Amino acid sequence: MSGVVVVGVDGSASSLAAVEVAAREARLRGAGLRVVHAFIWPALHVPLGPSPSGPPVGGLRNLADRLVAEAVSRARAAESEVEVSHAVVTGEPLTVLQAQSRAAELVVVGSRGMGGFVGLLVGSTAVHLAAHGRCPVLVVREQPTPEGPIVLGVDGSAAGGPAVDYAFAEAELRKAPLVALHAWTTWNAPMPAPQDSSMPYANPPGALAGEEERLLSEALAGHQERHPGVVVEHRVVHGGTREALIEASRSAQLVVTGARGRGGFAGLLLGSVSQALLHHAYCPVAVVRGTDPRH
Repeated sequence: MSGVVVVGVDGSASSLAAVEVAAREARLRGAGLRVVHAFIWPALHVPLGPSPSGPPVGGLRNLADRLVAEAVSRARAAESEVEVSHAVVTGEPLTVLQAQSRAAELVVVGSRGMGGFVGLLVGSTAVHLAAHGRCPVLVVREQPTPEGPIVLGVDGSAAGGPAVDYAFAEAELRKAPLVALHAWTTWNAPMPAPQDSSMPYANPPGALAGEEERLLSEALAGHQERHPGVVVEHRVVHGGTREALIEASRSAQLVVTGARGRGGFAGLLLGSVSQALLHHAYCPVAVVRGTDPRH
């Protein structure tokens, strides 16, 4: 095995769906799968054993063991050749999974958990882990379209570089085509300088679109050579980034995005595009953070 894929489970239907996706991800990578349940009750000093008047298989600890066993069984049924381990770790989910992400190739979670509020489209653990995880985080919103492409959101920022690397590697692993999508509007496109410096700062029709196509090509430069088997479609869209990526996710098996883009406010760990995808994409979403040398 080359590493480990971690999947967080809490007994919800969403987390069990994530287990099956995580098992496939582990198989693709030749990695092991680690099923992790964050067991918060000991930290709250809640009795963990069965009630004196209840059945001997009752109690919070037995419940945790049973839901992990169900997840392990689901993983082995989905991918029998994957080596599956499991752990019940004391702590709240975000802290536990963030710690697990330090040694993982990938952390997979469902979009909703047992503690979600009615009406929320995605759980707080998924959102916060995407912002704080130390490795790529895959949030399973819907089951992927098996034959669909990998869709990569590209904005040309330095922070988006690791997402480009990840998307090419995923496309190669899955033997899937890659759609590199860059969306722009006249409000977020940098105005190119006129060719003649004596002319006013204006450009002929089509100049902005040409600049955006160049930006996309530069962001992908070198990756095609390192992954010659990946078929890449360059897609430049005049419109909103969130809307374009959500629409592209309808026929995709995976959408890949960076955690932050060039339009974000300083200090935010998760950009608006990433959050929109976590809430509204029609397929699983991989959020890939840049490397921070301070951590």
